[in-house]
Amino acid sequence: MTAPTAPAEPTGTPDPGTATARSGRPAPGPRSAPVRQPWVRAQGLNVTRHAAALRPFRAGEFGAGAAAPSAGHLQAVNALMRQLRGELLRLSGRVERQARQALRQPDTRRLQTLVTTKEQAHTWVRDVERIWDFYFELFGQRQSVFADALLSCDRIALSCYQAAYLGVGEAKPLPAPPPFSYMRTGFSPATFRRGIPLRRLGRRINPFPLVQLPYHRLVNPWTLGAVLHEVSHNLQSDLGLNEAVPRAVARRLLDEGCPPGVVRTWVRWNREVYADLSALLLGGPAVVGSLLDVVGRSPASVLSFNPRGPHPTPWFRVWISVELLRRMGFSEQADRYGRLWSRIYPDPRAGTLPRELISTFATACPAVVDALCHRPFPQLGRRSLAQVIPFGAKEHAMQLEAAERLAAGTDPGIIPARFLIGAARSALDRGLACPGVITRNFYTELARR
Repeated sequence: MTAPTAPAEPTGTPDPGTATARSGRPAPGPRSAPVRQPWVRAQGLNVTRHAAALRPFRAGEFGAGAAAPSAGHLQAVNALMRQLRGELLRLSGRVERQARQALRQPDTRRLQTLVTTKEQAHTWVRDVERIWDFYFELFGQRQSVFADALLSCDRIALSCYQAAYLGVGEAKPLPAPPPFSYMRTGFSPATFRRGIPLRRLGRRINPFPLVQLPYHRLVNPWTLGAVLHEVSHNLQSDLGLNEAVPRAVARRLLDEGCPPGVVRTWVRWNREVYADLSALLLGGPAVVGSLLDVVGRSPASVLSFNPRGPHPTPWFRVWISVELLRRMGFSEQADRYGRLWSRIYPDPRAGTLPRELISTFATACPAVVDALCHRPFPQLGRRSLAQVIPFGAKEHAMQLEAAERLAAGTDPGIIPARFLIGAARSALDRGLACPGVITRNFYTELARR
């Protein structure tokens, strides 16, 4: 009788549990992955890839329209980035070399040298990244709904520069790139001048003027006298007036017999006084209304003296602009602004203003306005500031006509961009159109130029 045939063994991969039971030996556990060699190799790789990611900005990546950063702005930022990335790439190369050495001889000394250099490289990476991120945010705003508003402010700033450089009595080197506007939340505008070290750039040199504008100013374009003020700070520097202006203030006040303490205070205020006066010449009488928008606050704020502040105390600040407005030929408007200011703040002695400043103000105010606006500067080609950027009845008539056109939504013509702020304010003050219409037409006109 033939014995029964044993069933065939199943083919394929046996179940691990079954195999263990049959063999009587435990299955081998998963092999431990190596740690040291991959980790050491990764140190140089990580730093190098991070450095490569902080690449120069490319044309077109922030949009292709007129609001996009210009080639000049991109080139200036990329030149700064190249300087910083050069040191970063040098450190990255050191980390890679030390990683190779540590792979060959993984002793404590080489491993510690590797991690020390890696830490230095990462510190440099963070510095470069902060600068890259700063400009990435600024340039990125030009792809937002605020692009046309920021472009409009750029064009106003450019108009100011063109007026000043065409008005000087001799040719001067042309600064480039022009100012670049960006938006921040908050109350006060600000500027960062060309050629100064910026904390946000790790104390490195700012390659072009930056004009920082609060959102609420962009919403209300008749308040954009702030653009003219901030651009004037940059013009003082680019025209070579940084030392000439405080010297002119000090010399004139000493000639007028003002006490040394009063002279020192006015000299400390020189940049802000110059910016207010220059803005008024650039934009006309409406800039005084824009100034009142800023400094018209509680009596405690307006009449409070800061012995270290760079701005004139607000009570003085408005009267300084009123004085220039009268000298520009706008006596009636100067009187109206003066009466309004006196009604709100009738007694400057009610605050903490030094009595010496109050008692000498009637002498000091017209003297400073005369010294800064109506006396020639060598840096301006032997012309005065009022000659370089004149504003009189003719320019004001242009603004009034442009105000009517803005309100009607018609082309305001060839009027300079810097005059459109005053035109918008005139349209608002005269009730020619509702605020939304004025705002829309203002930005539409400037963005299309």
